[in-house]
Formats: sequence, structure tokens, C-alpha cells
Amino acid sequence: MTSGKTAAIIVAAGTGVRSGSAAPKQYALLGGKPVLAYSLAALRGHPAIDRVVVVIGAGQEAALREAVGDVEYVIGGATRRMSVLAGLEALASSTGHPGPVPGSTVPHDLQPVGVNSGGPRHEAGVTVGVKIERVLIHDAARPFLSADVIDRLLAPLDAYEGAIPALPVADTLVRYDGMIGETVPRTDLYRVQTPQAFVFDAVLAAHRGWSGPEPTDDAQMVRDTGHEVTIVLGDPMLEKITHPADFAAAEARLAASMRSRTATGFDVHRLEAGEELWLGGVLIPHDKGLSGHSDADVALHAITDALLGTIAAGDIGTHFPPSDPQWRGADSAQFLQHAASLITARGGIIDFIDLTLICEAPKIGPHRSAMRDRIAALLQVGVDQVSIKATTTERLGFAGRGEGIAAQAAATVRIPETR
Repeated sequence: MTSGKTAAIIVAAGTGVRSGSAAPKQYALLGGKPVLAYSLAALRGHPAIDRVVVVIGAGQEAALREAVGDVEYVIGGATRRMSVLAGLEALASSTGHPGPVPGSTVPHDLQPVGVNSGGPRHEAGVTVGVKIERVLIHDAARPFLSADVIDRLLAPLDAYEGAIPALPVADTLVRYDGMIGETVPRTDLYRVQTPQAFVFDAVLAAHRGWSGPEPTDDAQMVRDTGHEVTIVLGDPMLEKITHPADFAAAEARLAASMRSRTATGFDVHRLEAGEELWLGGVLIPHDKGLSGHSDADVALHAITDALLGTIAAGDIGTHFPPSDPQWRGADSAQFLQHAASLITARGGIIDFIDLTLICEAPKIGPHRSAMRDRIAALLQVGVDQVSIKATTTERLGFAGRGEGIAAQAAATVRIPETR
């Protein structure tokens, strides 16, 4: 159960007309994944973030579901400011914050928060009614968000009402009105990025009471209401995707920053009468099932260990000790998703999973497709990125005698070399 006190809003309501993409840029593919998927995974995978709400445009529900599956969302407004307000109000209304005062500029026709169907909610552990204290507001068009930037943003919120990531301006700046004019001193000039982090009550009040010209970011709204906003070091990887050329630049940044890693995992469990047989997240009819502290899914256990190995994060027992009674009979899907979340929190991408099951029975062939679908859904990758094979030991050893099932897995991921 999470505290629910830190939330994140991803603004993904634009139409992306300047990007040159047939679809809104947040749903366009970058490195084989939708742009939105990168920042969503980074925020969901960060241990300090309890809840993520995506703000989308009207009619984009199907595109959202296709891009990232099950996620909490709200329909945005006609401007970025109105879309952020929709996300803030959705969070406020579900966590016990007072509503907007009568006569405020808050619209009354914002669609309430919804949840795409199709799988378990990431936010299922959020404590409804717990008042949110901090919120990060991020643009989906900045996909390459690192855990380090999130850490740097949250740290100052005990002393300031807001914190923004920014990079110092390095180029010479001039004014231009048909010919080059004066040079603008670049001392103390910064390029502002997102996400921007705020004390929740401060940014909510700033949005509810805003009556000035249309702002370009949330920090200026909080600052203009008398609160202090500080700057933390941004990240060159957080460049915004706006124009067609930006996609090519983003692909180049992604490729240059990533290094491929491969690791393996191996697991064995005993077959016993009276147990259910779970393999690859699928319940398979059989006269025996695998015995273990959890549901004993050797397939998911082997893949989990392989994924943990790619980031040198130990093994499944390190994260889910068999001596801990809370994992007795646990669904191994949560082990697999935990390993995947650690990779995404590092800015990593899962490229391929190869699994070999070793047993005499049951036959794996009839269940291979369902297992691939389930594993792909749990890892949020394409089905073509999951390979499942099966073999026997020619009746030799414990597997050959039908005493147990073994699984060997290999995982290939890409991890940023430095963040």
C-alpha cells in the first residue's frame, strides 16, 4: 500500500500538428515504443511516485489504450493550462481536497478521471482519501526522463513551493528584427524543462485563481502567486519533440545513450499433486502443479531473474525472500513487473525475452500463444518480442522422470550508459 502523497500528471492532450506525424506525437513511435510510454514508465517506476494521471485529448481514449494499456486518465481542455487544471482537479477530487470556490475560473464540464480497461491498475494500491502533498507535472513530448531528475526535483520541496529542471544557455543570444541587433547577455539565463515539481496546494491554487495571459508553464503561475520556485539541474536528454526533425534527433539521442545488455535466469520447481500449474502467467490444466512459496511459476521466475541480471540487481529472492510470509501463494506476475519497473526507472528498454521450458508434460505447444500474450502484456512489449520454446530431457533426470519443471530465460535490454 502506497502513501498516495506524491502524484504525477503527464500532459498528453495535444494534437501534435507541428510534429508532422499522422497521429498525435505522444502516440507516435520512438525507438519502437510510443513517445508517451517512456515518461509514463519512468514516473510509474520511480519509488517516490505513488500515482500517475495522464491528461489526454477528447476522443483519444482508444489511442491511449493501444499505446500504454491500462492507465488512469482524464480528458483535458483547449489549452495546456486547462489540461493541467483537469489533472489537478482529478487528483484533488479523489483525495479529499476542498473543491474550487464558487465563482472561480475552474470549468464545470471537465470529464472525471477514468481508467482504461484491460489489466490490473498500477495505481490500485493508492489510498483513496489521502491528501496529496506533492505533484510533478510533465509534458509527454519530453520522453527521456531519468530517475535522477525526479530525485533532484523532489528534494527541494521541503523548502520551496516549486522546483523546475533547467539548463544554462550556452549559445550567444541576439535580438533580430530584420537585421541582427544587440547581443543579449546570457548570464543567469536558463532553458526550462519539465517535469516541474510543486507543493500540491500551491500549484492547485495558482491554477484555480489564474486570470492572467496564457502561461507557457506552471512555474510562472506558482511564482506569480507569491511562492518561491527554485531551479535544479536539468538533462540534455529532456529535449522536447515538437517538429519533424525532432523525432530524428530523439532517435539519435536514444541510440547514443543506450547500451545493450543480456542476462539469463534459471529456475526449477517440483511437481506435486493437488497444486495448480501456472506457467508463463497462464493456468494450465494438469494432474499436478508446481510447488513453491509463491505460485511457483518457473517461467516468470526465470524471466524475472534474467531481467534483474541485466541491471545487476540480484535475484528474485533478494527482492521477494521466500522466508517472508507475505509472498506465500503470491502471483508471480508482480515479481516480473517489479523487475521491469526497475529497468524502466533506469531509463531502460526491454528488447527481447527468450524462454525455454524443460519438461516431459504437459505439452507446451497448445499454451504457447496464451503465455506469449500474457508475458508481453505484463512487460508492455510486443508479442513478437517474446519467444517461448519447450524441450524434454529424453526422460533423463528429474524433469525426465516428471518430478518437476525447469525454465531457462534470456533477456536483452537497452540501458542508458550514464544518466
